[in-house]
Amino acid sequence: MQLTHQDFDGLRVVRVDETRIDAACAIQFKDTMRALSDSGPARIILDMGRVEFLDSSGLGAVVAALKAIRHGQSLDLAALHPTVMRVFHLTRMDTVFTIHPDVTTAIEGIANAS
Repeated sequence: MQLTHQDFDGLRVVRVDETRIDAACAIQFKDTMRALSDSGPARIILDMGRVEFLDSSGLGAVVAALKAIRHGQSLDLAALHPTVMRVFHLTRMDTVFTIHPDVTTAIEGIANAS
């Protein structure tokens, strides 16, 4: 599972550099996200623009990443592919996560909220 990140002022953007988050990589995704959030700033955006497929294990891994963040941190999602967005909608996880149409909008939204 390849994740890359870039830090800005008080913000970390984590990009999923894979087309799938599924059972084969869910544990590695959770572990990597935990490490990136433990060492990260208060606000984290997960850029899922390259992810075209998300199964129940992948969804569980994203939820686990949310549960693993420290008190005072936030985790927003950005750039969900329509099929991935459908999974979030069908499971009502779109009511749990703040989901932005793209990373730029997410960064601007967070900057305006500060």
